[in-house]
Amino acid sequence: MTTQLRTAREIQLASRPEGVPTGANFDLVERPVAELEDGQILIRNTWMSVDPYMRGRMDDRESYIPPFEIGAALEGSAIGEVIESRSAAIPVGATVTHFAGWRDLAAIDAATATAVDTTLAAPRHYLGALGTTGLTAYAALTDVAQVRPGDTVFISAAAGAVGSVAGQIAKALGAARVVGSAGGPVKTALLREEFGYDAAIDYRAGDLAGQVAAAAPEGIDVYLDSVGGEHLKVAVEAMRPGGRIALVGAISGYNGNKPAHTPDLFLAATKEITLRGMLVNSYFPLFGEYIGKAAGWLAEGTLRTRETVYEGLDQAPAAFLGVLSGANTGKMLVRLG
Repeated sequence: MTTQLRTAREIQLASRPEGVPTGANFDLVERPVAELEDGQILIRNTWMSVDPYMRGRMDDRESYIPPFEIGAALEGSAIGEVIESRSAAIPVGATVTHFAGWRDLAAIDAATATAVDTTLAAPRHYLGALGTTGLTAYAALTDVAQVRPGDTVFISAAAGAVGSVAGQIAKALGAARVVGSAGGPVKTALLREEFGYDAAIDYRAGDLAGQVAAAAPEGIDVYLDSVGGEHLKVAVEAMRPGGRIALVGAISGYNGNKPAHTPDLFLAATKEITLRGMLVNSYFPLFGEYIGKAAGWLAEGTLRTRETVYEGLDQAPAAFLGVLSGANTGKMLVRLG
C-alpha cells in the first residue's frame, strides 16, 4: 500500500469561540495523506498533548504564536512511531516527538521531529515530565525566578501538568517550604501526600489571601504563576522583599474574562520584586540538561507524575475543554493508539 492511498483523521478548528469554547468549535475529518517527499517521515501518533496555551490560538489575534486556522488541523505536541521514512536521519521504527498533534497520521519534515530514547522512560513522559511541561517548571525555577536554598515557594495550578512537577523540582533545588494552590480537597490532599508539598491551599474555599498567609506566615520568596488574576495579586502582597515571580500563564483570563483582581505594581516596586515572563521555547537549549536530570529522578522515584488520559482522537476536544476547566490531575493526555 502506498502513502497516497492512506487516509488520516484530524481535528480541525470549525469556528472561533466566543468566550468559553465548546465541542461545536471542532470538527473531526478524514483526509488523504500525500506521498512523502524527500526528507519527510510519516508518523503514527500514539499520544498527544492538550495544553492551556492552545486556547489563545483559537482566537484571531496577534501573539507569540500564530492562531489556528479555521478549516485546518490544530497543532500541538505529540509522540509516535515512524512508519515510513524518506530521511536518512530518522529511520522507520524510531519514536519521535513533534508538533503535528490532533491527528492520527502526521507527514512532516524529519528536521521538525526529535527522536527520543524510550529506554529512559515511557513514551508518554516525553509529553509531560520529560517534555515542555517539565522543562517549563525547571526553567521557571532555575532561571526565571531562581529558587535558592531556604526559600519559601508558592505555586498556583499546583496539581496540574507544570505545577505537579514544579513543586518537586523546588524541593530538589533546596526550597525550605513549598506551598501549592489547587481546586478541591482531593487535589490538595494529593499535593501533600504524593507531590511533596508542605502545605496545600484550596482556592475554591475562598479567602485566598488568608490561606496563603496561614500557609506561609513569613511570606514567600518565589511564585510560579500559571493562573494570574487573584492568585497573582495575592502573591505580590505576600512576597518578601526581593521576591521573584515567574509568569508562566494566566489561565483565569484565557476565555476573555475581564480580570476581577489586578496586582499592585507599586507594591511590587517598593518590595523590589522581579516579575518576569517566560516562553518555554526560549529554553529549548536546556532540554538536554533537564532530561538528563529528570530521567534520573523518574527512575529513582523522586519525581512522581500523574496523567489524566482520554482515549481516542475523537475525545481530544473534550480533553482540551477539561484542561481549561481544571478537570485534570497532572498532565492531560490523549491516547491515540
